[in-house]
Amino acid sequence: MLGPSGHEDSFTRDNLPPQEAWPRIDLSGYDYPDWLNAGAELTDRMVDRGFGDRVALVGNGRARTYKELSDWTNRLAHALVADYGLRPGNRVLIRSANNPAMVACWLAATKAGAVVVNTMPMLRAKELSQIINKAQVTHALCDTRLMDELVAAAKGSATLTTVVGFDGTANHDAELDRAALTKPVRFEAVRTGRDDVALLGMTSGSTGEPKATMHFHRDLLIIADGYAREVLGVTPDDVFVGSPPLAFTFGLGGLAVFPLRFGASAVLLENASPPNMIEIIERHRATICVTAPTAYRVMLRAMDHGADLSSLRVAISAGETLPAPIWQDWHDRTGKPMLDGIGATEMLHIFLTNRLDDSHPGCTGRPVQGYRARIVDDAGQEVPRGEMGRLAVIGPTGCRYLNDARQAEYVQGGWNLTGDTFWQDEDGRFHFAARCDDIIVSSGYNIAGPDVEAALLAHADVLECAVIGVPDPERGQIVEAHVVLAPGVAPDTATAERLQRHVKDVIAPFKYPRRVVFCAALPKTQTGKIQRFRLKQ
Repeated sequence: MLGPSGHEDSFTRDNLPPQEAWPRIDLSGYDYPDWLNAGAELTDRMVDRGFGDRVALVGNGRARTYKELSDWTNRLAHALVADYGLRPGNRVLIRSANNPAMVACWLAATKAGAVVVNTMPMLRAKELSQIINKAQVTHALCDTRLMDELVAAAKGSATLTTVVGFDGTANHDAELDRAALTKPVRFEAVRTGRDDVALLGMTSGSTGEPKATMHFHRDLLIIADGYAREVLGVTPDDVFVGSPPLAFTFGLGGLAVFPLRFGASAVLLENASPPNMIEIIERHRATICVTAPTAYRVMLRAMDHGADLSSLRVAISAGETLPAPIWQDWHDRTGKPMLDGIGATEMLHIFLTNRLDDSHPGCTGRPVQGYRARIVDDAGQEVPRGEMGRLAVIGPTGCRYLNDARQAEYVQGGWNLTGDTFWQDEDGRFHFAARCDDIIVSSGYNIAGPDVEAALLAHADVLECAVIGVPDPERGQIVEAHVVLAPGVAPDTATAERLQRHVKDVIAPFKYPRRVVFCAALPKTQTGKIQRFRLKQ
């Protein structure tokens, strides 16, 4: 049963899936009051708790304390309400790279009771239009360096009437900044319900039509009070750095919600390339890093040339499943484990993970506090340990699509079906095999591409790789490996045969890549996830 709502604009509550289509939600261990505003909890409440003088955010040449962040977001919230007519429940789209101004705008809009839709700077007008129409966005806040595509998208919208620029460079010289300048530093956050939608996380289906995942105020705190507290053990002394865009729920959690919930700091990078992250880790003595496996490979090579990453106490791998060789190399070099976990936009954040005291190569670990997981067949029946099947999850967060028939695909029998193929070992740990649509069936054998990738990555000649299945008239499919070679290695037949023999030596021979394609780079998303569908095309 939904609790009370503080929204005047009831669009999101009106467009929640019917209750019978929801996953089962288990809030055991998570208790929040009926009225809850996540924006205020992460700023004003932190000042009340004595964190006012501690650094909250660093970016674009400036550090801001919790008191400064609280004042800043309160002024922005005043401006949004008084100057731009924002009402509780209105949808606010934010367009920016990762910087403190984007976080401030998100927090301010949340304090004002809005439902925020964070978007990536790489999106173009057509993609922005789809999001605006899906969420019926009323207001948009945009870094002035990125206005053109958003203005073009707004022209075709019946709902988006207010587009305001902010300065993402820390100079505070844009329309929204000027409007906020004269506003009071105290703002009474809107009395939103814990079950009011606070965030719409956008994710694309196979058709490319965006899906909007609906997350409540309580959900934003659950991911911190669960994963960040239980698994990471975040303290006020932690310094976060990472590459995922704040527009993705993974980045928003790891680079904003987690540090701000516990009085820690986040260093935000607009261009989070591995060299930039290495420099930030060294300069700010970062303790928690969130990035993709490929970036950790670059970091490992940089350590050979004197990079000092000794301040890191936790390395979280995201975007792609973590190949065992990278886990092993990191462990051997640093003496510390790398935490592989799996999350989903639909679930908001990580729900299965390794722990600092229970981490294994090629393993995704166990459920986060409050979550349950099992491996099921196509009929929804649990399969025996050791057998591959579909991952099904129940916990304190779950899939709620905004007005979307695809809800029935993701939620079945009360369980969230993530679209991943997993298996569970005899000790209860979960192991990723592949995305359900990436399992390669060759001559009747089920082959998980990541197994082959891990074998290839263990060879010194391989810098990066991605494995796909391609049609074959005799075998149905064959394994095709796309390989980026280490510098100086010749992309010739001898190298291909050497890699094929190596795979046969380290895993079951039937899994070896019958075709090897050498390439200069692999196509990736902004979070570092390899786009295998582009290789298939």
